[in-house]
Formats: sequence, C-alpha cells, structure tokens
Amino acid sequence: MLELLSSGLVSLWLEMAGVQIKPYEALDALAWQGNPSLILAPDPNPAGVNTVKQYLQGLIKSKLVAQNLTESQGIWLQSGPVLMANHQGTTPLPAASLTKVATSLVSLKTWGPDHQFETLIGTTGPVVNGVLQGDLVINGGGDPMFVWEEAIALGNTLNKMGIKQVKGNLLITGNFAMNFQRHPLLAGQMVKQALNYKSWTRPAMYIHSIMPKGTPKPDVAIAGTIKVAPQPPQQTLLVRHKSLPLRQLLKEMNVYSNNEMAEMLAESVGGAGVVQTTAASLAGVPQSEIQLINGSGLGPENRISPRAVCAMLMTIQQLASAHQLNLSDLFPMSGFDHRGTLHSRHMPVGTVMKTGTLRDVSALAGVMPTRDRGLVWFAILNRGPYVSNYRLEQDKLLQSLVKQLQVSPEIPPAITPHSPANSLPELGSPSRMEIVLRS
Repeated sequence: MLELLSSGLVSLWLEMAGVQIKPYEALDALAWQGNPSLILAPDPNPAGVNTVKQYLQGLIKSKLVAQNLTESQGIWLQSGPVLMANHQGTTPLPAASLTKVATSLVSLKTWGPDHQFETLIGTTGPVVNGVLQGDLVINGGGDPMFVWEEAIALGNTLNKMGIKQVKGNLLITGNFAMNFQRHPLLAGQMVKQALNYKSWTRPAMYIHSIMPKGTPKPDVAIAGTIKVAPQPPQQTLLVRHKSLPLRQLLKEMNVYSNNEMAEMLAESVGGAGVVQTTAASLAGVPQSEIQLINGSGLGPENRISPRAVCAMLMTIQQLASAHQLNLSDLFPMSGFDHRGTLHSRHMPVGTVMKTGTLRDVSALAGVMPTRDRGLVWFAILNRGPYVSNYRLEQDKLLQSLVKQLQVSPEIPPAITPHSPANSLPELGSPSRMEIVLRS
C-alpha cells in the first residue's frame, strides 16, 4: 500500500540543512520551498499507515466496499515533506467538488485575493426629469455573486442619482449572472424585479428585511422588456459596481460548494482546460493527475488524485501567505464556520476542509492541526453508492488519527482565520457602488 523511501532520508535532509529538529517539525521550522508535493521520506511513526489500514478494513467489514474494489478508494496523508500514508494516492479518481480546489487555486493565482469583478451599468439615452429615456444596460464582468442585496443597492444608487423610471428596455450583455442564474434573460428578470420594490415577491422582501436597518427600498420602474445584447451597445456609463473581493467570493463558494460560482470563475480564467493545466503546473504534479471537464466538479469525469488535491491545497496556502492570508480565509474550518457543507460533520476542531459529493462519490480534503505532527494534509476520495456512510467513516478516520497524534493545544497561526467566527460578507454595501455620471 505504501511507497516508502529510506527512513533515514528525512534525518539526512535535516542534517544537510543544518537544522536539529524532529522530522515532523520540518514544515514549521523550514520555509516550504519548491514542489510542495515532493515527498522526501515516509513517516517513521506508523500512526498514519495503521489508521488507513483500519479505515479500509472497516469499509470492507461494513460492506461499504467490496474486498476487490479498494482501488476505487484513494487516500493521501502528508505532514510537510513526510508521507504518512498512501492508498491509490497518485491515481486520478472522481473528485466531485474537490474540483473547486483547482478552481480556487487558479483564480487566486490569476487575480490575487483582493481582485473585484466589475459590473458596469450604462444607458443608451439621456436622463430627463428622473426618467431614463433610453435603455438601461447591465454589462456583466464575471461577478459570481451578484445577488438580491447587490441589485437592491444598485436600485438605491440609481434613485440617489435621480433615476426613477426607464422608458426603454433592460439590456443584458457580457458575462452576467443574478442569484447564480447564468441564463441572461432569467437573470435580467430578477434584476428588473429587484430594482422596483413594488414588484417584489417574498425572496426579495426577505433579503431586504435582513439588510442593515434603514436600507431604502429601490423604486426604479422599467417600462420595456428584457433583451440580451451580443455586443455592448453605444452607451453612457452610469454606475461602476464592484464585487466582493475574491478572497470572500472563494470563501463563500467553498463554504456552500456553490457550483455556479465555480463555473463562472473557471470560465473567466479560460475554461476547464486552463484550470486543469495551470493547477497541475502550480502544484507541481503530473498533468495526468488532474483531469477536468468543468470548474465545479459536476460529473464523474472530473478526476483528481489524492496527492494532487493535497499539493493544490498546500500551494493555495503558499499563495495566500504572501498576502497575509491562509487556507482558512478561503475554505471553511470546523469549530469556526457553522454553515454550508460543515453542517452535520464531526471533524477535529481546527480542520480546514473541502467536501465533494456526487450520487456515487464522497470526497474530503484539507488540513488539520495535531500536537505530534503539526499540520497534517489529507485527501480521502470514496467511490460507491453509500455516500452518507462514507462521510461518517471519513470523519471517524480523522478523529482516530488526531487521537493518536494528539489534539493541537491551539490552532496554529498558520491556519488561524483573519475574520471573526461565523462572519458573513457585507452584501449590498453602497461602498462598492461608484457613481460615474454626475448631474
């Protein structure tokens, strides 16, 4: 099951580096440079190996996996340069929403954590006595989280500019989605409704009720219909709307495993092929270990090896640290985030993770702090019909491992979130609305 190197290599590597520390402390003591997936030696402590053996035997005993089908289960455990356990670790397996790890990595590298997508709002006609004489144009710029709050804030901004009516149509152009609906006509219908409180239904009413007290109700009535413009028309720019920063977008996407957000981000960087090749290159793994057909993970054709998932997570940690951030600022952490895919999971406190689920796939990957091995990176990919059972067994595996390696006395600074527990993004903030046309 294990691909083992000489147990003396870690000690030799440390001696050559002039560092007198135990192997498992290597990650904290040395700068993690070069290929993060490079394994220099196996772990002399059999905790990881034994835990994985027991886990696989438990799956077979519970008849969750047939004795001859353990090759459909992939596991990789790693602490710094130390390989703790490997079962089918370099085999690309259906990864479900672990695909979003690749999308997160390439997005972070492409734009950086502070990037904001711009949605430009323009008009094809003049504004006369509060009436926009032409069309109102929404120029999409790839914002994957333009939701009710954002549209309500846009309506209030237009009211602030003196606009209360649109005589023409609502034109949708560019890469635009509303409430994660990417079909432009359907997205346009929601925008039109959000801009005029008199047409609100229960969803818009509820969202407004939880927005900051005193948020006005927008009153912009559009007389015409919703149309899609293949090319942006000649127009005068009214408002420049900026999205939440990418770091918050990635956190929300990963907390809820939002497929539409992932698809929009993947398309914006160039598509699944670009995500696949760029992620493999950044993580330093063979191209064959990341095989993608989209950016969300929908479909068993998205295959990633457990090793590649861990390597990508470590690379994200590297990239984030250059901006004084870390993995927990982009992915959910147990004991800190109590929403989304963490619901009903029982992982060790301080575990930063990403889940993946399809009809016959259950996957879990991330990093957890331990006392004896520092940060332990893990990826568990299960294939079979017993998805809910696999989840329970995944959590038990991590609990068993952390019991052997001892609970970390505190969350290490390397994965401590930089925002308060259960904090939510400030959706619908007027501060991200820039009025361009001044009367």
